[in-house]
Amino acid sequence: MGIAVEVDGEGIAQVVMDNPPVNALTVAGWFELARALRELGERPEVRVVVLRAEGRGFNAGVDIKEMQRTQGFDALIGANRGCYAAFKAVYECAVPVIVAVHGYCLGGGIGLVGNADVILASEDATFGLPEVDRGALGAATHLARLVPHHKMRAMVYTCATATAEELHAFGSVLKVVPRDALKGEALALAASLASKSPTVMRAAKACLNGIDPIDVNKSYRFEQGFTFELNLAGAGDEARDAFVAKGAGRG
Repeated sequence: MGIAVEVDGEGIAQVVMDNPPVNALTVAGWFELARALRELGERPEVRVVVLRAEGRGFNAGVDIKEMQRTQGFDALIGANRGCYAAFKAVYECAVPVIVAVHGYCLGGGIGLVGNADVILASEDATFGLPEVDRGALGAATHLARLVPHHKMRAMVYTCATATAEELHAFGSVLKVVPRDALKGEALALAASLASKSPTVMRAAKACLNGIDPIDVNKSYRFEQGFTFELNLAGAGDEARDAFVAKGAGRG
């Protein structure tokens, strides 16, 4: 339960999210994920990281129930900082990060996937940002790395989702496979990357980050400022209260 880490003899690390019922992460969970990714990148024997999940879906974002049962803004601030740390850790991990997405990938899940190096998805995978309906903003920075610009805008405004096949057509998802083949496909790709020179692969990761046209860390932090404004205006609490009242649980 929570975040599990495993490294095999070939230098392939697996980071597995398993937080029932929907893989929404608490504040502590986001920081735990960030710490795991940072530490793996610092281990010289690690050559590649596979980030995946167990359960119904890949990731449903932040734990809204935790946020609403916490007095004041501590949980909101914690979730914002935790998501920032986790997204940053994926992007800045010294080795390539492969994500294997099944089921739903929502909210914070988009931040993890959008900052990854290679994306594999199961046929049932869907991707979306329900932030507007939750009285928040954020991770449009990362969604813009997955879909074309105007598609991203429409998805943010409508909170609609996109399928794995759509993202494959856009070129952001490398391969779409049956759900029961997803883990094996991710590990096979990881083995291919792990077989290459670790010195060259770490240099390649640093090089590719260095030529990115957008500073994803700065861009996401800018987005988070609007979430704080919405909360100070009362819109955030109002939307989250309505979400919890519907019995939707975590999301």
